[in-house]
Amino acid sequence: MNLFTDIRALVIGALEAMQEAGTLPQDLDFANVAVEPPRDPAHGDMATNAAMVLAKPAGLKPRDIAGDLAARLLDDTRITSAEVAGPGFLNLRLAPSVWQDVVGRILTEGTDFGRSQLGQGKRVNVEYVSANPTGPLHVGHTRGAVFGDALASLLDYTGFQVVREYYINDGGGQVDVLARSVYLRYLEALGQEVAFEDGTYPGDYLIPVGGSVARDKGDVWVGQPESVWLEELRDIATAAMMDLIRQDLAALGVEMDVFFSEKSLYGTGRIEAAIEDLRDKGLIYRGVLEPPKGKTPEDWEPREQTLFRSTTYGDDVDRPIMKSDGNWTYFAPDIAYHYDKISRGFDTLIDVFGADHGGYVKRMKAAVAALSEDRVPLDIKLTQLVRLFKNGEPFKMSKRAGNFVTLRDVVDQVGPDVTRFVMLTRKNDAPLDFDFDKVLEQSRENPVFYVQYAHARVKSVQRRAAEAGIATDSVTLAAADLSKLDHEAELALAKKLTEWPRLVETAARSHEPHRVAFYLYELAGEFHALWNRGNDQPELRFLQEGDMSASHSKLALAQAVAVVISAGLGILGVTPAQEMR
Repeated sequence: MNLFTDIRALVIGALEAMQEAGTLPQDLDFANVAVEPPRDPAHGDMATNAAMVLAKPAGLKPRDIAGDLAARLLDDTRITSAEVAGPGFLNLRLAPSVWQDVVGRILTEGTDFGRSQLGQGKRVNVEYVSANPTGPLHVGHTRGAVFGDALASLLDYTGFQVVREYYINDGGGQVDVLARSVYLRYLEALGQEVAFEDGTYPGDYLIPVGGSVARDKGDVWVGQPESVWLEELRDIATAAMMDLIRQDLAALGVEMDVFFSEKSLYGTGRIEAAIEDLRDKGLIYRGVLEPPKGKTPEDWEPREQTLFRSTTYGDDVDRPIMKSDGNWTYFAPDIAYHYDKISRGFDTLIDVFGADHGGYVKRMKAAVAALSEDRVPLDIKLTQLVRLFKNGEPFKMSKRAGNFVTLRDVVDQVGPDVTRFVMLTRKNDAPLDFDFDKVLEQSRENPVFYVQYAHARVKSVQRRAAEAGIATDSVTLAAADLSKLDHEAELALAKKLTEWPRLVETAARSHEPHRVAFYLYELAGEFHALWNRGNDQPELRFLQEGDMSASHSKLALAQAVAVVISAGLGILGVTPAQEMR
């Protein structure tokens, strides 16, 4: 149930009636007619731009269209006023019964209130994290994991079929470096002195892997060249790191549907098939690129390469897919991987990358556009850096990882719920400051606490009601006399609840789950404001002594708040608090 959609349908119906009456021409497109909350709540409950967007194609003045439209809308009992403002905007006020009915709908539908069929069952692949399997996940991966997981849940909530996917980068040279690093830990486990050279991974997390290899292999690899042990040790080390990564994700509450191995693309003809598809389209050629920015012809050696004509699809330059030695560039398997996604029948692809992949966006979009012949859109979301603070100072730790803060470090400090919510308190492409002290403080400035406290307060008043013998089940509360919710503060809270279905669809369309976190903070603010007013105005308290009917109606409003907060936190992957400690 989306009230904004319902009122828009009412507006469209009135416009069609104006066409039948001859006051509007027949050949008008209503696609851009919108019904939204006004920028200033003092102007009304909703506003429509109908007169503004139709005036020019209709050859009429906006205010003339708005006046006729207002008169027709007032025939509906839900509309109490329709006022023309400015050049032709139409501000609407709705009857209190509209907002009161929404409370009943929420109690009846539960956390399904706000679900929609926006996605119409379309299949979406959301690829996120996809960290190199060379160690534990760090704090940057944490943000990408939370963002990707919340986005997947948001799309699922709005009617898409979602597959959560992790791309294992196990086909490049970094896995060889991992194997060499484990080999050093293997030698160390056998009592030898070792030195970690530049480029190897010195983190303590490889100690148990090296020890396990020493127990299994004994000294059979000691003193042997890489040709003897590298390939097998690479597989052992990669499997161990993926086990570690899966444990890290589980600690954060993230569960993937698919783990796709880059290595599986090599030697199987799958890369060749993707490149051949592009070649058949005339997009692969031999050529020489211009010098990169900052390079002059004097310090640039041009050489002929095999190139993908990505500029045909909006990229800045064409991209190499094969090195001069005949090996694939790193871009080639990524093309093949996305070719595989397309072949699996997804309607939309979403990649969540770290900020350091900004230069990769255009070429990857070009490849997907070419491979799918513009049928499958690819949205690439970049997550910016996370800056950690404690006691007002930049925070560094984790000898275990070598030189970075791990996901486990963060989760162990503040827990998965706080970690997830805080990671969504900024838009994904904005830097985020994570202060270990502030995210645990109990104040309005801490959005995690503020939202959780609202849910806990509802549960607290429900426990008090139960002690007083007042029923708080949803069936009883949905049947309450909701017309008693007539105070401006109660109606303001009900209006905020009404925004939830629209907010969810807006967030899903824009692939912006942070909007859910922002909304929950605003909803909590309205709830706390009503709670605090009850301290001075007893008639606003959620329990009305001696008046069971009034208590039921006010408890219904409180329960509706808890339902929507629970639904929103569910999308974010956060467990609602039952009480604050």
